[in-house]
Amino acid sequence: MAALFSLVVALIAGILKASTGAGFAEAILYGGTAFATSMGLCLLVLTAIGQL
Repeated sequence: MAALFSLVVALIAGILKASTGAGFAEAILYGGTAFATSMGLCLLVLTAIGQL
Protein backbone atom coordinates (compact mmCIF):
# COMPACT_ATOMS: atom_id res chain seq x y z
CA MET A 1 0.00 0.00 0.00
CA ALA A 2 2.84 2.39 0.86
CA ALA A 3 4.56 1.68 -2.45
CA LEU A 4 1.39 2.35 -4.44
CA PHE A 5 0.75 5.59 -2.58
CA SER A 6 4.35 6.67 -3.18
CA LEU A 7 4.04 5.81 -6.86
CA VAL A 8 0.97 8.02 -7.21
CA VAL A 9 2.79 10.87 -5.45
CA ALA A 10 5.78 10.42 -7.77
CA LEU A 11 3.61 10.41 -10.90
CA ILE A 12 1.81 13.57 -9.86
CA ALA A 13 5.08 15.29 -8.98
CA GLY A 14 6.66 14.29 -12.30
CA ILE A 15 3.66 15.45 -14.31
CA LEU A 16 3.54 18.78 -12.48
CA LYS A 17 7.28 19.29 -13.01
CA ALA A 18 6.98 18.48 -16.72
CA SER A 19 4.10 20.92 -17.09
CA THR A 20 6.37 23.76 -15.96
CA GLY A 21 8.52 23.24 -19.05
CA ALA A 22 11.24 21.15 -17.43
CA GLY A 23 13.00 18.51 -19.47
CA PHE A 24 12.13 14.83 -19.39
CA ALA A 25 15.17 13.83 -17.33
CA GLU A 26 14.55 16.56 -14.78
CA ALA A 27 10.91 15.48 -14.38
CA ILE A 28 11.99 11.85 -13.88
CA LEU A 29 14.53 12.86 -11.22
CA TYR A 30 11.94 15.02 -9.49
CA GLY A 31 9.45 12.13 -9.48
CA GLY A 32 12.09 9.75 -8.13
CA THR A 33 12.88 12.13 -5.32
CA ALA A 34 9.19 12.47 -4.52
CA PHE A 35 8.86 8.67 -4.48
CA ALA A 36 11.79 8.18 -2.12
CA THR A 37 10.62 10.91 0.23
CA SER A 38 7.04 9.66 0.29
CA MET A 39 8.11 6.05 0.81
CA GLY A 40 10.37 7.07 3.68
CA LEU A 41 7.55 8.96 5.35
CA CYS A 42 5.13 6.09 4.86
CA LEU A 43 7.58 3.63 6.43
CA LEU A 44 8.19 6.01 9.31
CA VAL A 45 4.47 6.34 10.01
CA LEU A 46 3.87 2.58 9.70
CA THR A 47 6.72 1.90 12.12
CA ALA A 48 5.42 4.50 14.56
CA ILE A 49 1.94 2.99 14.70
CA GLY A 50 3.30 -0.55 14.99
CA GLN A 51 2.12 -1.91 11.67
CA LEU A 52 5.59 -2.71 10.38
